[in-house]
Amino acid sequence: MTSITRRAALGALAAAPLARPALVRAQTSSKPVKIGLLSDMGGPYVAVGGPGSKVATKLAIEDFGGSVLGRPIEILQADDQNKPNVSSAIARQWIDDNGVNVLGDGAATSSGLAIQQVSRQKKVIYLVTGPAATDFTGKFCSPVSFHFGYDTYALGKNTGGTLTRQGGKTWFFITADYEFGYSLRDNTEKFIKAAGGKVLGNVNAPLGTADFSSYLIRAKASGAQVIGFANAGTDLQNCLKQASEFGIVKGGQKLATLLMALTDVVSLGQNICEGLVLTNSFYWNLDDKTRAWAKRFEAQINQPPVQQQAALYTGVLHWLKAVKASNSLDGMTVAAKMRELKVNDFYNTNVGIEANGRVLNNMYLCQVKPPSASQVKYDAYKILATTPGKDAFMPVAESGCKLVKS
Repeated sequence: MTSITRRAALGALAAAPLARPALVRAQTSSKPVKIGLLSDMGGPYVAVGGPGSKVATKLAIEDFGGSVLGRPIEILQADDQNKPNVSSAIARQWIDDNGVNVLGDGAATSSGLAIQQVSRQKKVIYLVTGPAATDFTGKFCSPVSFHFGYDTYALGKNTGGTLTRQGGKTWFFITADYEFGYSLRDNTEKFIKAAGGKVLGNVNAPLGTADFSSYLIRAKASGAQVIGFANAGTDLQNCLKQASEFGIVKGGQKLATLLMALTDVVSLGQNICEGLVLTNSFYWNLDDKTRAWAKRFEAQINQPPVQQQAALYTGVLHWLKAVKASNSLDGMTVAAKMRELKVNDFYNTNVGIEANGRVLNNMYLCQVKPPSASQVKYDAYKILATTPGKDAFMPVAESGCKLVKS
């Protein structure tokens, strides 16, 4: 080996350690950023989460530009079966083995709370959009957890309080037998009593119940002016179908659907749901921007978007903006930036986020129109009132969240 060749070889060896970090950086920058969705893919909440959650996430990524920090974005989705043990196991595996950077959806409240616990331990952000209980921003609040769209406090305040003030002074509840149902019933009862009403009774029905006849008989026999359904998804649909068969509304009692999706109205038929009052954080037919987004959503899945899916779009887009603004994927760093930035998208304008992770989006009091009043397909709601987020959700000082300073 000549002296020139020898010097070149030694120079290459000396430069190798310096070149290696550059190589690692190049490999890292091409590694996908991963969004993990834990959804109900075949149970009672499939229509409000399921494949629609993935479509909403794809639209958010598309509107952001398709990549972040120079890296492509990948979506993972799994069926959490609405089971806490399944949810937490998948979330943990995704973070530890798959490098998932953010979690979303969550489906049932029980599974969502299990996801939140893993999220807190791993310091990975969780975008809560499927579950509804106030505990996510209350006693179980987390520095890396954000609740988008709705919760049981806002639903109970807007629907329960309004119907009671309109004359529905006595209530009977049929409640989903897990944390979501209890939270929805308890929050609604608080506003019923504040409006001068009274709860005459309650029955708890297991998730996935097909036959509600015995519960409806008890509700009918109670003589309550309003029968409140503290459930959702196919459970709610079964309640409404069977209540129609029992002739409850014809007998003079009112039905209150405390958490209803437009997909429920489509499935049941507008004639069965006509006149029902409900609260939502999103309706596709609000304005030109919501109609344009809904058209893109429907083109991919052939169903209208609902509040949970719109909320997931908002959550993912806001997370991506915070990642870019902070130039980081670190959970705590991005969480601080998410609280700092205002939420802006096709249906939120300069919306703030509280210290406990509650996103203060508007809530809309809706009533199901008679079929004859619908102008176009899926035009099922009449907006009765709009409540700003600061008035719709629990005051942060009352939430019980330990993140909130006195």
